Amino acid sequence: MDNLDRIKERIEYLRKTLDESNRRYYVDNAPVMSDFEFDTLLRELADLEDEYPQFKSSDSPTMHVGSDLGGASDSSAEASQRRGFVQREHRYPMLSLANTYSISEVEEFAARADRAMGGTVFSYCCELKFDGTAICLRYHKGKLVMALTRGDGAKGDDVTENALKISNIPHTLKGDYPEDVEIRGEILMPYAAFDALNEDKILNEETPFANPRNAAAGSLKLADSAQVASRGLQCVLYHIPAESVSFDSHSQAMEKARSWGLPVSDKMALCHNIDEIKAYIDYWDVNRKSLPYPTDGIVIKINELSSQRSLGATAKSPRWAVAYKFQAERALTKILSIDYQVGRTGAVTPVANLESVLLSGTVVKRATLNNADLMQQMDIRQGDSVYVEKGGEIIPKITAVELSLRPKDSTPAEFPTVCPDCGSALVKAEDEAKWFCPNSKSCPTQIKGRLIHFCSRNAMDILAGEATISQLYDTGLVRTPSDLYKLKSLQLIGLEGWQEKSALNFINSIKASKEVPFERVLFAIGIRFVGQATAKTLARRFGSMDALQKADVQELTSVQDIGLTTAQSIFNFLRDPDNAAEISSLCNAGLRMSCDVAAARKSNALEGKTIVISGTFSISRDAMKELIEAHSGKNSSSLSRSTSFLLAGNKSGPEKLKKCRELGIEVLSEEQFRALLPDHGQSAGPIIEEPSLF
Repeated sequence: MDNLDRIKERIEYLRKTLDESNRRYYVDNAPVMSDFEFDTLLRELADLEDEYPQFKSSDSPTMHVGSDLGGASDSSAEASQRRGFVQREHRYPMLSLANTYSISEVEEFAARADRAMGGTVFSYCCELKFDGTAICLRYHKGKLVMALTRGDGAKGDDVTENALKISNIPHTLKGDYPEDVEIRGEILMPYAAFDALNEDKILNEETPFANPRNAAAGSLKLADSAQVASRGLQCVLYHIPAESVSFDSHSQAMEKARSWGLPVSDKMALCHNIDEIKAYIDYWDVNRKSLPYPTDGIVIKINELSSQRSLGATAKSPRWAVAYKFQAERALTKILSIDYQVGRTGAVTPVANLESVLLSGTVVKRATLNNADLMQQMDIRQGDSVYVEKGGEIIPKITAVELSLRPKDSTPAEFPTVCPDCGSALVKAEDEAKWFCPNSKSCPTQIKGRLIHFCSRNAMDILAGEATISQLYDTGLVRTPSDLYKLKSLQLIGLEGWQEKSALNFINSIKASKEVPFERVLFAIGIRFVGQATAKTLARRFGSMDALQKADVQELTSVQDIGLTTAQSIFNFLRDPDNAAEISSLCNAGLRMSCDVAAARKSNALEGKTIVISGTFSISRDAMKELIEAHSGKNSSSLSRSTSFLLAGNKSGPEKLKKCRELGIEVLSEEQFRALLPDHGQSAGPIIEEPSLF
């Protein structure tokens, strides 16, 4: 093979690898390489195409943006709900930005722009680069008429119905808006919403999202707009195409957009030279870690729109802007072993045990590998040296294998074909990425997992951890949750490690669990896809287990935030004879299987109000949220123009208070808030002090 053949082969390999990575990133929302790795390969491909123009192709990833068009091709249950969007043409091409990780390349960008403008004086507008999924909004006569994803840059998926469910996207503009306006930006998932979503996924033994960006993109493409509304998505807007407006500058256009009620970032800064740009980059490289949403860099734009029009764009990127990407903090460590864990739903999850490594201020020892497909795609092996990052700076994940350090005698990891615990042959449904042990009735690990979940603090709050449950199971005392309510102190005192006091405390916690409200009982029984929020919604909608058991799939899907997958899971679980018998046994044991829906709704004093809380109060934060809901209010984790007021306790977050001033949001003390409620909301519960989360 001569040199040209080798060059051609390398170019074809790079194109295939990058196209596959684009598909996994934009369509499946399951990236297989880091941004830095992708950009490094893309740069290599661009350099080769420039040096060997005979191999250039209009189909190359260097010539087009990554496309999110079409449905997801991954095999997760959620992916099955992300299909069937209508594609529509963009009025103006929706391009991607050229990326750099080097300050020197930012300097080169500025120098090229200066040369191209022939001495024309211009300034720069610097902005945070939000790590979400791109959106284009169109307003006609002040009404939102269309929302499109970036798609392939020329056309995008119409997600208007879902965009209307995002709390800070206005349905109607205010002020002196033009008859037609198009504005672009990003759909984000704040860290708080991301944590809550992944917590539910982990509880249901689903693969958690790797980072907030993937979670935002996946959520925006859900077919059920009610589910989109529950995901806590936010929008930030940062670009009006220069061809469509008559403003002098980008910053002027954004200030005008803000006056129309659009959610424009308040973190923009006007810079006049490279030193000011560097100062902005240095500041946010440190301070971005305190933001409530993900960012991954800085965007530097020529501010004057006439200069933007003069500079134009390539087939893929505008020449008047560049993105400086922050380096994700990552560490190199070794995989000591790989475990295959069986969860309470039977899902088998591979977990890498790592040599301890410090990352983003915490010691990382383990990282989930999610499923067999990911292991195969990355060719992860025991003994490999791997790079570990924190997805969204939260969840440890393996992003790459350092092949140069791979032991010569290493062999591919073999995902088990049988359950590591009970030996049953594993199965995988067509719409699932995970392998499952089907032996749900007899697999010890699954049974113990369900018992641990049942006893957990947010469920029945019984004093039983993993060791206690294993002991009770292994001795044959407990096989089902209802068996817990048959235990006697004398049975426990005879077991290793138990004393009279510990046995009495345990039995008392079981008795106390009979007072747990119905919504937590519903969460505790472990229906797949039913997390705490969904359990609360179901309890308040149906009022009793009996009514819920009689509901069909159609009635379940009519409930806010309940999609078809969740509804089918609830229906199937409650129709299973063994589950029905267990629920009957729990009812006979004295657990609460109903709630007084009317009593839970104490008044309509907060009807139509969206409230954010910050700080500490005379009652716990959870109790305060319940008080808001009891009086018909809606809790929200983030501030937006749709927020009615901030309920500020002691040690309220200064950033939240600052944003309230900027957005004109009212701030109420606990005393002022209680004055809005009948009887000042005095039936809220015991006083419990807890530390501020902000």
